[in-house]
Amino acid sequence: MDPRDPAVPGLLRHGRIEITGRLVDASNATLFGSISHDGLAAECVYKPVRGERPLWDFPDGTLAGRELASFLVSEAMGFHVVPPTVHRDGPFGPGMVQLWIDTDDQEFVDICTPKEMRKGWLGVLRARSDSGRPAVLAHADTEALRRMAAFDVVVNNADRKGGHVLSGVDGRVYGVDHGLTMHIEDKLRTVLWGFVGQALSPEIVEGLEKLRAGFDGGLADELGDHLTRRETRAFADRVDALLEARQYPEPSGYGPAIPWPAF
Repeated sequence: MDPRDPAVPGLLRHGRIEITGRLVDASNATLFGSISHDGLAAECVYKPVRGERPLWDFPDGTLAGRELASFLVSEAMGFHVVPPTVHRDGPFGPGMVQLWIDTDDQEFVDICTPKEMRKGWLGVLRARSDSGRPAVLAHADTEALRRMAAFDVVVNNADRKGGHVLSGVDGRVYGVDHGLTMHIEDKLRTVLWGFVGQALSPEIVEGLEKLRAGFDGGLADELGDHLTRRETRAFADRVDALLEARQYPEPSGYGPAIPWPAF
């Protein structure tokens, strides 16, 4: 089902969910299933709040709400980085329900040797394997990734792994797993550091301006259903700071800059 189909939000909010599997690599309970309503059907991801693993730095039971908050931000920017997402009751209680994205084999992030690095890609980190073999963490240089990187800055994404960047069969690029976002402290951890110091494109600046206007026009109240006042205020401050700088920031030096594992 096309993520831009106007029937998708209603399907996700009101559809009947049937669980068919679990994504075992996820640290929190991440269930896969089908969802159907009024003659429509699709596949979805369901993350119940009760399946969230307690974390020392994020309040318990808040990750599903942060997933929805990130989706709302993506939509307010007009970037559509996050697949359609809702917060609703499900087979195992309240949680996040998100449209499943069918993907192709295109890669946007990779770990390779320096000689294997693809032309036009941007290096993020140089390291050596356990055997001493040189390696480079790198990503593609596309406008879609530039949008995603700017989005990650304002939502303060602490977990942008390479495996969280999806190449949809519809030709769009999506980001998933946004439970570790919207913290009041700087926790940006991402594999998309290749744009550091580069100027934001006019399109991205326009998206940020739309986002800031939306915050004052009602988005703050929507976010407030899932975030604290301090978190929504910190979010607005990040948007203002990025609009003022007009360039991609450097790592803050507060904690690791890249999530582990990177994929």
